[in-house]
Parts: sequence; structure tokens; C-alpha cells
Amino acid sequence: MIFRIINSLLLIGLLFLPSYGQKKGPAHSFELGTTDFLLDGEPLQIISGEMHPARIPAEYWRHRVQMAKAMGCNTISAYIFWNYHEQQEGMFDFESGNRNLKEFFSIVAEEDLWLIVRPGPYVCAEWELGGIPPYLLRIPDIRLRCMDPRYMAAAERYMVRLGEELKPFMVTKGGNLLMIQIENEYGSYGNDRNYLFRLREIWKNAGIDVPTFTGDGPTAYMLEAGSLPGRAVGLDSGSSPEHWELAAKMNPGVPVFSSETYPGWLTHWGEKWARPDTTELLKEVKFLMDNKKSFNLYVIHGGTNFGFTAGANSGGKGYEPDITSYDYDAPIDEQGNATPKYYALRKLIGSYLPKGKKLPSVPAPMPSFEVSLLPMQPFTSIWDNLPQPVSSVQPGTFESYGQDYGFILYRTELIGHKKGRLTVTNIHDYATVFLNGNYVGRLDRREGINTIELPASDVPNPVLEIFVEAMGRINFAQHLIDRKGITERVTLNGMTLMNWKVYNFPMDRKFVYNLRSSGRNPAKPGQFFRGNFVISKAAGLVPADTFFDLSGYTKGVIWVNGNNLGRYWNIGPQTRLYCPASFLKDGLNEVIVFDIHQTKPANLTGKLTLN
Repeated sequence: MIFRIINSLLLIGLLFLPSYGQKKGPAHSFELGTTDFLLDGEPLQIISGEMHPARIPAEYWRHRVQMAKAMGCNTISAYIFWNYHEQQEGMFDFESGNRNLKEFFSIVAEEDLWLIVRPGPYVCAEWELGGIPPYLLRIPDIRLRCMDPRYMAAAERYMVRLGEELKPFMVTKGGNLLMIQIENEYGSYGNDRNYLFRLREIWKNAGIDVPTFTGDGPTAYMLEAGSLPGRAVGLDSGSSPEHWELAAKMNPGVPVFSSETYPGWLTHWGEKWARPDTTELLKEVKFLMDNKKSFNLYVIHGGTNFGFTAGANSGGKGYEPDITSYDYDAPIDEQGNATPKYYALRKLIGSYLPKGKKLPSVPAPMPSFEVSLLPMQPFTSIWDNLPQPVSSVQPGTFESYGQDYGFILYRTELIGHKKGRLTVTNIHDYATVFLNGNYVGRLDRREGINTIELPASDVPNPVLEIFVEAMGRINFAQHLIDRKGITERVTLNGMTLMNWKVYNFPMDRKFVYNLRSSGRNPAKPGQFFRGNFVISKAAGLVPADTFFDLSGYTKGVIWVNGNNLGRYWNIGPQTRLYCPASFLKDGLNEVIVFDIHQTKPANLTGKLTLN
């Protein structure tokens, strides 16, 4: 194992090197023909692989782009997540870490690949609120993805600011950016064509002069509501001749392409891992290649929903939160390594190369290492780190207290009814309930559990505590307005409970850094555990990727050196969370686990793979 890591050190060093500016080439023209994309007047078949810079450590961007190129892609497509770059209203970050889009775009250019950008403002992508900033939900009657002036003002501010990052890379300026998407799958949500036209106008006014496209499911009603005259039509997905014929009929005179061809699929908590049939995928890609149709593999590499970025769906099964891994069963796995699906696609796409041409060699696998037994010790609890409370007549949502992510504790004294049926209308998304400091049970939106029986108490004024976790906000279809916490009221035997103390636990880097060790409440669920391990060059170990195994824990969050790896939950299917080498350091490394239920620590290990 040590030998494998040392041999890979050179690879890591190369990946961590910064790149210096955008690669400028000769000026090209890129236009929408009546049926084809035209590069310098000649038809261009776009073979694109989708990846998202926000889900990949910046140190690995070049490796992932090179992997896509070696599989046969000539283009990289990337969603941009508005809420990742504007976490606080009016404050943008396009420079730090994996928010440095100019660096990502430059790498794509330096690897001689074209670029497609899908900037939203809404993107879906199994990402929190589909990329829309949750600060907008602090406005009680806000409407999203329409001409609501408050939403549009925020969206325009973002688009104009993002435009400054995009303009130097446009093909019209000698760059590699071919086109951008207007919104995303709007025909699955609404029918306000004025909204789509306004978004196109904002981009034009911001100086974005490359062609634009829309992306929708291949149905008549979706294409009618979501496409725009004169804009290329993306199909999610275009897997049969009938789909292409329908799109050409609905929006004639422009190119049609498969903007999302799915080599994998998403997975929710409590499900089995999604493992789509590779045979059907190869048939679909062969159809696209045989007919010289442009397509984008969604996703060629998924990456990771670090922190609190994983979204949720709300289909026929109710609330369906997404797991932390965005492996997606993609050709390039979560760690960035080639899968059998990758090699099958590489062989198929490579068979269409002109005689004498070969695909680049596949980059070396990413190094990983095992962390042997890592003893974890009790550290502190939420009960010993209570912030200053806010008083509320009735409990409010996270957003009403100016909090976007994390946890909130709601506390009140029971007057009148003191036992019986407790109902929370509604709980978003998961809660533990305590009476006089004793654990009573849990509430779970995913399972539709919003009631619990409170036992009798011999305390004159029993204290009720509801500790709520916000999981991912819904990112698709009609339930985007997904505020967190207690969204309406709490009743006991039908009586509305009043006069609450509310404690905010954002669980951000600052909050975790300021935790203070304490052992005053070791038996009350809501505990932090801490452990350390050493990486020593002297012992032949260098930082490499690992997957922390949380199978000994129940539900919570893990941080490594202050980096939030994401949520874990023992309902599976995911039990290991990805930790890239860039989160580790030579010397002492600290791991903190917060578990909602457990009061005793379990030891950790670091594994070589996700499964």
C-alpha cells in the first residue's frame, strides 16, 4: 500500500500545480445551423461529458477533465450553482477553492476541449434548492422561476456577475465556450415564456453573445413550454429517433441534441444503489454516434455533495433526500477512477475515430490509503454549546431566523396539556424529541412521521425540546418552496403550544471551530465525538484519498480538519464518505463526528473505495 502511494506522489504533485491563465486559440465561429452545430461553417458533433466544479476538489479538476478527454469527449459541460457562489445576499465568491470558475474554464481550454456552461439560475442537479439561494426563502410570499420581481432582481444580479467570469472564454473572443443553457427543464415546471425570454435578454445585455439552448424532456408539453424559437433544443434525453423528430417539429430550424444522456442515475437515502443497465446505455450511444448526433453524458463524473449541498426529490414517494455521494454510477467514479462502464464507452466512442487517430491514454488511478483503527472519544454535546436563544410566540422556520442549513433546537414549557399526542405541522426534515431532558423519539418527514406520544411527567411544568435537522431542499418540480424546521405549528392533543426559545446551530466551520469540550450531558443524544490520526512522510505515508466508514454510527455529519464531508445515515445505502487528499495534511489530522442519536463513540476506519 505504501509503495502504491509513493508511486502516485508525482501524480498528486502535478494535479496540485496551479494553471496560469486561459489558453487562447485562433478565433472560431460557432453557429446554430438548421440541423447541425456549425464550427467555422462545418458541422460539429459535440461529444460532451458533464462534471460540476463545485462537486470536485479544485486540485483534481485537471485529472477529471483529462479522464473525460481520454474517454472520447471533445467538450466539457458544467452546471454552475448560484447558491454556491452567492451564499450571502450580494456577496459573490468566484475565487476561493473550487469556486474559482476561471481556473476550471482555463483547464478545460488547456486540455483542448470545448466548453458548455449551464448556469441556471435554476439547474436541478440533485443540488440544494436546484442552485437557487435559500436566502430568497426568507421572503414569505416569494415565487421562484417566474417574473416575481424580487426573484428576478436577485437572478439578474447573479447572471450579470457570472457573465464577467464567462465573457473572456466565449468562442467569439477566441475562447472555448460554445454556448450556454437558458434555465433548465423549465417545461417540467412552468409555462411562462416571458420568463425565459427575459433570461435570454439578461444574458445578451450582459455581453454574452454565444448561442443559447434550452433543455427539456422529450414530450410535446415540455418542449412547448420550455423551448424558445431560434434556440437550440436539448433533450433530456434524446434516446430514440422519435424524440428528435418531435423536437424538430416543435421548434424547427435549429439543431437538436441530447443535452442529458444518462450513463447512471441518482440515489436517495434508504434506497439501493442505482445501477442502470450498461447494455442499454451502449445501444443509445451507438445510435447517437451512428447518426452523428451531438450529446452530453450526464454525468461522466459526479463527484461529492460535500457539506449540506445534497438536494432532495418529492415524487410519488414523498420527501426523498439525496445521499452525500454523487457517484451516480457514472463512468468516472466518485474518486475519479475509470469503471468498466468507462472502458466500454471509450472503446465504443474510440471506434468512430478517423483512421490513424487514437484517444489519449487513460490517466493513472487516483491514489488512496487506508486509515487503520481510529479511536474516537466523547468531545462535547449541543446541550453544552447552546447559543443565545431567540424568543418566538410560535416556532418559525430556519429561514425566518436567518439560518440556511444545519440544525435548530426549539424549547418550550408545557402548560395545560402535559402528555398525549404531539403533532408537528410540518417537520422539515428530521427531529429528535425530548421531555425533561429524556429522549422520547424521532420525527421523520421521509417516512411521514410527524406525531409522537409524550409520556406523563411528574414535573409541574415539563420542558419539551424538539431538535430539528434540515436535510436537502427539494430541487425538482412543484415543491421548490421547501423551508426548513417547523413550518407551521406544534400541537399537543390539539392545543397549540406557544412561547418558544429557539437555538440556532448552523454547524458551519466557525461553529464547529468554536465548540468547547464538556462532559456535562454525556447521556443525552446530540453528541460530538473526536479523534486524531497522523500522516507521516517519515513513515512513508503522504496524504491520499480515503473513505471514512461511518457504519458504526446512526445519523449525523462528519468533519475532517474542519472540512464537512457531508451527511451519513445508517439506513444506507451509503456508509462511507469520501475524503480527498486535499482535506488532509502531513502530521496530525482531526476528525469530528456529530451523531444525532448515539451517546457512545464508535471507532472509525478509512477505506480504499466507496463500497
